Amino acid sequence: MCPERAIPKKRIAVLASGRGSNFQAVIDGIASGFIPAVCVGLITDNPSAYAIERAKRAGVPVTVVDFREFRSKQEYEGALLDAMKGCEADLFVLAGYMRILGQQIVHVFSGRMMNIHPALLPAFSGLHAQRQALEYGVRVSGCTVHLVDEGMDTGPIVLQRCVPVLDGDDVETLSERILAEEHRALPEAVRLFCENRLSVEGRRIRIR
Repeated sequence: MCPERAIPKKRIAVLASGRGSNFQAVIDGIASGFIPAVCVGLITDNPSAYAIERAKRAGVPVTVVDFREFRSKQEYEGALLDAMKGCEADLFVLAGYMRILGQQIVHVFSGRMMNIHPALLPAFSGLHAQRQALEYGVRVSGCTVHLVDEGMDTGPIVLQRCVPVLDGDDVETLSERILAEEHRALPEAVRLFCENRLSVEGRRIRIR
């Protein structure tokens, strides 16, 4: 009887703009063996991002593509596309990356980019989702992991996790509660991708 052939580890790269706590959750998941992958790079638009320090500690190569160094968004997008191609990654994870990706990048990496958003999409897309939820008065909020398409937080949904919105909540307390679930949902979604367990059927993602 032949032994089962191990699935080759996927190559993943992460795009982040800030402190990188979701990036940390992903590289921790890789280090523990929960995610069968290797992180081949961090790409950031912010040379001061704390995510860079996290990458250095984990031995992950860093590429800085600083928007301010380019004369136009088109030039920036071209440099970002080149950096992403250079990673030769199977999956790109947007973990607090604060710029909208251009259509060319979305097209080139269609089905291979995943984003985490601090709301239960399709509600409260875009910036300041936690504030939007509080102002609307919802009783439940949460986070969504979705594939990236041409729209603003409109791609097919991989996973969602819920948290209660409490009477005394402000943006900070609600954000902290949602972030704890982000740190669980994103590594889980990345793991499912790396295990070849996701299939897209229109707007629905099936988990095998």
